[in-house]
Amino acid sequence: MMRFVVMVVVVLVAAGFGAIALRPRFARAAMLPVGAPAPDFHGQIVTADQVAPVNLSDFRGHKLVLYFYPKDNTPGCTREACAFRDGYALFRAWGIAVLGCSIDSAESHRAFAKKYRLPFPLLLDPEHTIARAYGADNGIPILGLDRRVTYVIGADGRILKVYPDVDPASHARQILRDLGAENPPTPAPSPAVLPPAAAPATSPTAKKPAARHPRGEEEE
Repeated sequence: MMRFVVMVVVVLVAAGFGAIALRPRFARAAMLPVGAPAPDFHGQIVTADQVAPVNLSDFRGHKLVLYFYPKDNTPGCTREACAFRDGYALFRAWGIAVLGCSIDSAESHRAFAKKYRLPFPLLLDPEHTIARAYGADNGIPILGLDRRVTYVIGADGRILKVYPDVDPASHARQILRDLGAENPPTPAPSPAVLPPAAAPATSPTAKKPAARHPRGEEEE
């Protein structure tokens, strides 16, 4: 009898843990379809050493690549971020903004961006609020990390493209190809005036201009 009771308890405990582990999968929101209005968001971004407020409406009139990734400084996420970094000049030339988003802290984002010289901002989403609205949360339920999902939001604020399956190393090139932005625009336009939140950060180590005397001579 005692053995039977122990077996029942073990089964119930195992079932309880299984339910906890699987519950986030059932709670995962659906991906947004092409043509749907992009959910508005209000949050903060990290650019170099700056933390600034940001809203989706800041990008109205520009295409926005909003990519969700699991965690800073992991191999796949690093490859993906560096691919966006390497292609960022083309994104900018075509007036396309880029935002990376994960649950990491401002300190983690700052260190990640500095280490790999990322010229685009990283969006803070510690409570999964933005990821949940875009169906990108619960990528790894046990760890509470986001899915690797990308949306391209059109200049009109609607979903233009959805990428539920991402190859980190080639994803940036894929988006550029799909948007017809693999090569610089011809004729080359003036540099795109992107929203302040999407503009490349000025390096905190950049040298300041040398101070000059009223006569224009540099100080000794």
